[in-house]
Amino acid sequence: MTVAPDIEPLRAAVAALMPRARTELATLVAFRSVADPEVEDPEECRHAAAWVRDAFAAEGLDARLATTPDGTDAVFATYEGPEGAPRVLLYAHYDVQPAPAEQWSTPPFELTERDGRWYGRGSADCKGAVIAHLTALRALRGDGEGYPVSLTVVVEGSEEQGTGGLERYVEQHPEEVAADVVIIGDVGNVAVGVPTLTVALRGMVMVTVRVDALDGNRHSGAFGGAAPDALAALVVILASLRNADGDTTIAGLDASGTWPGTPYPAEQFAQDAGVVEGAQLVGSGSVADQIWARPAVTVVGIDAPGVIGALPAIQGSAAATVSLRVPPGVDAADAEAALVAHLKAAAPWGVHVGVERQGIGQPFAARQDTRGFEVLSEAMADAFGAPTQTAGQGGSIPLTASIAAAQPDASIVMIGLAEPQSRMHASDESVDPGELERMALAEALFLSRYRP
Repeated sequence: MTVAPDIEPLRAAVAALMPRARTELATLVAFRSVADPEVEDPEECRHAAAWVRDAFAAEGLDARLATTPDGTDAVFATYEGPEGAPRVLLYAHYDVQPAPAEQWSTPPFELTERDGRWYGRGSADCKGAVIAHLTALRALRGDGEGYPVSLTVVVEGSEEQGTGGLERYVEQHPEEVAADVVIIGDVGNVAVGVPTLTVALRGMVMVTVRVDALDGNRHSGAFGGAAPDALAALVVILASLRNADGDTTIAGLDASGTWPGTPYPAEQFAQDAGVVEGAQLVGSGSVADQIWARPAVTVVGIDAPGVIGALPAIQGSAAATVSLRVPPGVDAADAEAALVAHLKAAAPWGVHVGVERQGIGQPFAARQDTRGFEVLSEAMADAFGAPTQTAGQGGSIPLTASIAAAQPDASIVMIGLAEPQSRMHASDESVDPGELERMALAEALFLSRYRP
C-alpha cells in the first residue's frame, strides 16, 4: 500500500516516546484504582485521578477533576485549537477491575514484561489507552507546539463498577462533552495487528438476587428433604436463565438477533476464549450473533458456603449477582425489568426473592457514514499497514450512549488496546506494546488530518 507522506515523522516521534510510555504505564498501573471501597482504598483512585490530570496539564491542556454523582472523580482536560478548528473528544478510564494477587502469575499492580507483552491490571483496559492518548498528543505536539484541533479529554473513574457517575454528570452537563468527533478508547482490535473500529456495543444490566427460605441454617440430617433450601432454590432460578443449548431465555426479551457485519469464526473464538478441550460453544446461531447481537446472561458472583470447611446444613439464605448484556436496539431499562420479573417468577417452593438493581447502561450502535469514521479508518489502516475492519463488542461502555444522547450530532468512533490476548477483566491482563504504539500513531494521524 502507498505510504502517505505525513506518516514517517509521526511514526518516528511515537517510537521515540515508547520508553516514556512504558515508564508512565508502570506508574499508572501501580495505583490500585478499583472504584470499590470494599476492595481497595479509595485514596488509590484519587491518586490515579490526580496523576492523569497532571499528565494532561503538562501537555498544554487545561485539566481539572470533576466529582461525579457516584462520588468518583473524572478528569476533564480541554484545549482550544485554531479558530474554526473542529473539536475532538478523547475518552478512557483510569479505574480497573479487582485483581486478586493469588490468581496472577506476577504482581497485578506491577507492570511486568514477559514474552513481549506488558502485564498488569489496567494495562489494556484502560490505563493503556490513557497512555496512548498522551503519546499521540506528545507526538503531534512536538517541541511544545500547539494542536491542530480543539481537544476535550475525559478520563472516567468508575466505568468498571457501572455505578453511572459520569453518565449522570454528562446528563447534567451535556455542554462539557460537546465535540465533532468522540474517540472512545476502551475497546480493541479483533486480533493483534488488525486495525478495528468497533461499531456496536451491548449495554449492561447488573442485579443481585437474594433468596430467603428459612430464618437460619438448619441441620441437613434433621430437616433435609422437607425444608426448602435457599441455595437449591437459587440454583433453580439461575438455571432458568438459559435453555439446554445455552441461549438466554428471559421471558419478554428477544434472543434471536443476527449480526450483519464481519463474522467471528468459531475456531478463532474458541481459541481467544480459552475453551478447554472437549467443551462446546453454547447458544444457537453464529458466534457473532451470540456476542454482538443477542442478550447474554452471566452469573458473576454467588454467596454460598465454600467447599473447604462446608457444613452439613441447609442454607436459609443465598444470593447471586447477575449480569445481563443488552444488544443494540433493546432498551436497557426494559431488559432490566424483564430480568427482575423473570428472577422472581422462577422462584420455586414459595421462597422469598428480592432483587437489588446494581447498575445499568444502554447499548450503542455507531454511525459509519461520518467524516470522522472515514478519516479514523484511513488513519488506522496507515498506522497498522493493514485494512481497517469493523466489528461488534460484547462489552459495555455506558458513557457512549450518554454522550450520543447529549450530543446527537457528534460522530462517535471506538478503538482500543483490549484485543483477545489481553485477557481484560481476567488474571494476567496484558497489553501488546506494538498495539499501543500503532494506536497512538493512528490517533496522532487522525488528529493531524481531521477536518469536517
